[in-house]
Amino acid sequence: MSSHKRNLTIIAIVFIIAVIAGSLIFVKLKSNEPDGSSSETGTSDISKVMPVLNDSSETPVSVEPEPEPQSKPEPQSEPEPKPQPEITTEDFSASFYATTDLNIRSNPGTNGKIIGSLKKGSEVTVTGKCSNGWYRVTYNDTVGFCSGKLLSGTKPPENAPVPEPVMPYYLRVNLTQNIVTVYARDESGEYTVPIKSMACSVGTDGKTPTGTYTTSDKYSWRLLSGNVYGQYCTRITGHILFHSVPYFTKDKGNLEFDEYNKLGQAASLGCVRLSVIDAKWIYDNCPKGSTVTLYYSDTPEPISPTMPTQIDINDARRGWDPTDPDPNNPWLAN
Repeated sequence: MSSHKRNLTIIAIVFIIAVIAGSLIFVKLKSNEPDGSSSETGTSDISKVMPVLNDSSETPVSVEPEPEPQSKPEPQSEPEPKPQPEITTEDFSASFYATTDLNIRSNPGTNGKIIGSLKKGSEVTVTGKCSNGWYRVTYNDTVGFCSGKLLSGTKPPENAPVPEPVMPYYLRVNLTQNIVTVYARDESGEYTVPIKSMACSVGTDGKTPTGTYTTSDKYSWRLLSGNVYGQYCTRITGHILFHSVPYFTKDKGNLEFDEYNKLGQAASLGCVRLSVIDAKWIYDNCPKGSTVTLYYSDTPEPISPTMPTQIDINDARRGWDPTDPDPNNPWLAN
């Protein structure tokens, strides 16, 4: 063997011996350590490796406990609908009447389709009675159904017409003669009895309309055309009224006395002027709805009116209507 090979063999043997000796020493040292300990350079003791976790200056982190899983409620089963009783129909023949306006339906119940209707008092032929209180009927040659609550074997009474209120008087205004005539009813109910006549002033130049009207509103005082006032006003139609002779102001002592002296002739802007006593009579005795007819005629009226006394324009009482029943009227002092 050469010296070179011999040297390599010796080196290999020495290496193997060194490895074995190192292993034996490591095993011996390991066996002498207490359980759970580590070497100075070991990493099993976390408290030595990470001492910062025990630093009292850090706030400990609280960990919320995980909620316990909730059990899901079992679904409630829907109650089964109660079966509806079957509707039966028994043959039945009669003639009934509708006690009110009602509908004819295709089935015996309000869920049936509307196929027609009956007015109150209408007669209908019944051909069957249903177990739910409805009736089978014949309607326009078709089978239908009506609620028994709305049918009767007795025809309901028809609504009697409401009689119009009877007015006590009828007023006729002769525009040609400036006269108002009041008529009362005779024994047969006709307005043929003249009971009163009044001198008046109608509109000039045909300003008062003709025709028949019914009275409506009433006013104890009313502002009139021309910015004057009238007492005891009764509306005939539109802006046409019965009223007293005008006043300059709403004052019984401020009468247009020159206009008062024109009673018996046309003088107004369309209304029918009267003395206070006559205007008040219509205001008090002719209710709303009284009939008034305005017309032109030269035929003498059945009663001639008493013409009012003329007012002396120099009389201190001239601001008052001589016929005004007011206790303060100076004309009543005599």
